[in-house]
Amino acid sequence: MSRIVRNCVVVLVALLWFVPTYLLLVNGVTSVSGYSGSPNWYPNSFGLFANIEAAWKTANLGPAMANSLYYSAVSSACAVLLASLAAFAAAIMPVRRRALWFWLIYGGTLLPLQVFLRPLFLAYANTGLYDTQAGMVVIYVAIAIPFAFFVLRNFAVTLPPEVIEAARLDGASWWRLFRSVYVPLSKSAMVAAFVFQFVAVWNDLLFGITLATSRNIRPIMAALADLQGNYSNVGPPVVLAGALVVSLPTVIIFFLSQRFFVSSLKLNV
Repeated sequence: MSRIVRNCVVVLVALLWFVPTYLLLVNGVTSVSGYSGSPNWYPNSFGLFANIEAAWKTANLGPAMANSLYYSAVSSACAVLLASLAAFAAAIMPVRRRALWFWLIYGGTLLPLQVFLRPLFLAYANTGLYDTQAGMVVIYVAIAIPFAFFVLRNFAVTLPPEVIEAARLDGASWWRLFRSVYVPLSKSAMVAAFVFQFVAVWNDLLFGITLATSRNIRPIMAALADLQGNYSNVGPPVVLAGALVVSLPTVIIFFLSQRFFVSSLKLNV
């Protein structure tokens, strides 16, 4: 009986998650002329390619997608590298007060990001980082490190201590141990952390509209928000078609790395 109830709950939750996606697909496919003004539950016309073309030209999505791809890939890779170094030190090296270091780094996820907006804006304006690609990468690396550290540190504590001790007895330095033992064993966790942060950076809107204004700097979500600002001019189907295009890269990267993602979750349970 409990299994039946559990399966029903899972199906219900899956349906609740699927309804917004279904409406996005149906209304994104609908042509602007066939849109009635309220959400359609069934497609009554087909205008997907025309909607995508209108969204692409109106919001200049091409450069914005290239910017987000650059921000997501570079900042996520840098964050995973730094987080793996921190996780190795906090979980494997004989450092004092490991719990303190853990909470000091992971504590970056406990505060809402809105708290940092004013000091960040002022600091960026005073240092010349405002509305620059370097400035966007810096903030994305900073906000991506805590969660990546959480994933990698939890993986590091599951590694057999005998492996570390054997490498140390063979004369391996800590750097050699990190490079030749920890990194190969942690590939699945590193890929999972990279996917998490790639999706988070790609979907960011808050810093995209706060720390960048130029079209050649702003990320894709800021461009999509600009398209929605022109709501009355392009119509909801164009906005939704643009959202479909914007969501594709994150879906692709998730499915390409699904094997690493699932194996890492199993190891951290």
